[in-house]
Amino acid sequence: MKKVFILFMLVLSVILTACGGSGTDNSGSESGTSTIEKIKKNKKIVIGTAPGYAPFEMTDLKGNYVGYDIDTAKAIGKALDVKVEFKEYSFDGLIAALQVGEIDMIISGMTITGPRALSVSFANPYYKTKQVALVPSTDTTTKVWTDLDKKGNKIATVVGTTGQLITKNTFKNAEIKDYKEMAAAALAMISGQIDGVVYDESSVRVWNKQNGKSRVIDNQISAENLGIAVKHNDLKTVQWLNSFLYSYIDGPDELKSRNYWFESDEWYDNINNKVEAE
Repeated sequence: MKKVFILFMLVLSVILTACGGSGTDNSGSESGTSTIEKIKKNKKIVIGTAPGYAPFEMTDLKGNYVGYDIDTAKAIGKALDVKVEFKEYSFDGLIAALQVGEIDMIISGMTITGPRALSVSFANPYYKTKQVALVPSTDTTTKVWTDLDKKGNKIATVVGTTGQLITKNTFKNAEIKDYKEMAAAALAMISGQIDGVVYDESSVRVWNKQNGKSRVIDNQISAENLGIAVKHNDLKTVQWLNSFLYSYIDGPDELKSRNYWFESDEWYDNINNKVEAE
């Protein structure tokens, strides 16, 4: 009887080990260690960014990263009492960099979408924006963005953005041209190569104020929420970020950053805008 009991306990132990041995910690990331724990241990946070999205992430004339997202990343570093390092990628390369562990978070004006949420996990939205169209000032006939969707027109989008996806799904008649950066697309428009640009409103309005020779079509194509991305199923880090954002958004530091980058034009002349049309 004793031997039977011992054998039963051994079998039960094997079953329990098999059930709990998947290597996935539901409270952390798929690797079992949360990013927030890694950051605190290393005393450093690595942020992925894609400069060229004004006023969220840009470089100044000295090559420093600046913008609303950069301020947000620095505020996270301050809250964690760790060093902040930025790594630059093209926008469409950010998720891959996060997945392979080159960066800890993406803070780069990334819209929260269902398809992206299959590859990364998002914290709560920290900013709401919308997609609009930019046209040359010589275009006096376009009143709403649907006026651009006609044969013979060329509409520019930026690779890897939701604007690219929305434009290709919405515009049925115009030809869609992809560019690596919004500034390159806008310069192509000014030079007459394309008829309009579809991109996030804040960046479109900054371009319009800085460069002129264009006008914004005010009616929105879509509304979008921007979110900070971390590794998929890293729930501990998501929970920490949500708590941070709850105290940061509308607080004195965030309001100061938001007013500076979105309401003032003090920073315009200090930004690197040396981009050539493709």
